[in-house]
This record gives sequence, C-alpha cells and structure tokens, in this order.
Amino acid sequence: MTLIRRSVPLPLLLATSLALTGCGWMNPFNWFRHQEVAQTLAPPGGYPDIENDKRRLIADVVGLEVKPSQGGAIVAATGLPPTQGWWGTALLAENDGEPVEGEMRYRFVAVWPEPGSLAAQRVGTPNSREVTATAYINSVKLARVKRIVVIGATNQRAISR
Repeated sequence: MTLIRRSVPLPLLLATSLALTGCGWMNPFNWFRHQEVAQTLAPPGGYPDIENDKRRLIADVVGLEVKPSQGGAIVAATGLPPTQGWWGTALLAENDGEPVEGEMRYRFVAVWPEPGSLAAQRVGTPNSREVTATAYINSVKLARVKRIVVIGATNQRAISR
C-alpha cells in the first residue's frame, strides 16, 4: 500500500499561521514576555536586625550531641532556662557559620516570657523547663571541624572528634 502525500495549499497555510499568531498563547514572541514577582519567605518589612533580637542566651546548656545525617551532621543542644515559657530556641553560629581553627561555635538563644507573666513565674521541675535547639552542618564544613562548642549564659558544652 502506498501513501499519497498531499501538499497544503500555500494560501491556506499562510492564513492559518496569521490567524494563530493573533492568539497570545500561540505567538512565540509572547512566550517569555511575562515577568513574575519573585516569591520570598521573608516577613513583610524584612528580617529584624541582630541589635533588635529579643532572644537571650539560655541559662545552662545541659546536653549536647552530634548526630550523623545525610550530607552532614545535626548538632542538638538541650538547655535549661530559669523558668518555664521560654520559646523560639536557636543555635546561632558565630563567625558567619565558618569553623575557626577547627572549632564551630554556637550561641544557644531563646525568647524569654514576658516579665511578670504567669509563664515567667512558673519554675516547675528541671525536666519541664528543658528546651532543645538544633543546627545542621553540611559535610564540606564538617570536614574542617574538630570541635563543636555551644555557649549558654553560665556555661558551655563542647564535643570533639
């Protein structure tokens, strides 16, 4: 069986092409013309300055461990604030997150409860006051780290290889 190829008449081809270029989605000149506003996770007005950071150093660092993870390690620190109600914990890396002479240093910070509030007055047991913060170190940085230090207000904990 042989197939016969028929050619499309040139005027019909031109008329169809002209009609389709009027459609915005078919016109290749319109394909990359639309710009989108970049989506960001930053809060409205931007992030607060470090000087306005209301977090304080946690009173005591009572535990520190480094757990291997895919592509690096997770530093987990446990802290003991003086009262209940502390929240928003974080391990803030010093030296822009770069190890200095093989040592990574973190400040263990948290937001304290409003002075005079019930949360600020409740002391409870030490176990009920414990808070935890974590940080991730990728394997590239981890290769240059020999010691990790987490700093609190009254003490610090360190772990070495």
